[in-house]
Amino acid sequence: MEPWQAFLLGVVEGATEFLPVSSTGHLLVCQYLLGLPDSQAMHAYAIAIQAGAILAVLGLYARRIRQMTKGALGQDAAGRRLLVAVVTAFLPAAVFGTLFDDAIEEKLFGAWPVVAAWIVGGLLLVCVRRWSSEKPQAVPLESITPAKALWIGCVQCLAMWPGTSRSLVTLMGALAAGLTLTAALEFSFLLGLVTLCAASLYKLVDSYTVLVRDVGLLNFALGVGSAWLFAWLSVRWMVAFVGRRGLVPFGWYRIALGLGVGAWLLLGARTAEPLVP
Repeated sequence: MEPWQAFLLGVVEGATEFLPVSSTGHLLVCQYLLGLPDSQAMHAYAIAIQAGAILAVLGLYARRIRQMTKGALGQDAAGRRLLVAVVTAFLPAAVFGTLFDDAIEEKLFGAWPVVAAWIVGGLLLVCVRRWSSEKPQAVPLESITPAKALWIGCVQCLAMWPGTSRSLVTLMGALAAGLTLTAALEFSFLLGLVTLCAASLYKLVDSYTVLVRDVGLLNFALGVGSAWLFAWLSVRWMVAFVGRRGLVPFGWYRIALGLGVGAWLLLGARTAEPLVP
């Protein structure tokens, strides 16, 4: 991998990680177009550079993280409730991911599963436009219960299908649980912080030797750095954009992207090969 390729993959990861469009799907397409090999190192790199997105959320939501830290120390009741909710929501994906990570990578990291997930997720966003606006009866983030958090965590497991988008399913799960759109966005970011931390650490420990040998520390640093910058910009932009336009535009984007990539595959662009060559 060349340094410019490492930087570009970091840009794609950071820009799409917290948008409901699937960073994994975009990374698979990008790796395919760059001609990068289908290897353990590339799979590990795509997950490990999520560390940059983690750093971005740590900075942007430092106040909430301090609040949860005080909650863990028994100094903030609301922070303790939020911490319990985030940990509860994380547990289903931790269990499911540990059990099925290898099978998912083997069976679902290909072109057509990603295309199908893009289109289905896009249709979901378009069809639930009524959830894109605040509702008087919706609850704020401080009022989330462990039961609602567990529901969101179970829904998050759907995001292990490449192309689905962790942000998409956690947003939809939070809105279905009755949270306001603002609260759903913030909870999705905070849950993503824990989930991405666990996934990145797991891959770093599991594949550190391969990453250093086949990718290199410089390329890893470039990927993490660009992911941090573009995740920071993306989250700030998304919060403002969703406040004005809702989630439906992301649905149309997913549908257009899925149809475009699907048509490209059907027209003979290496249809027999997986997206990562």
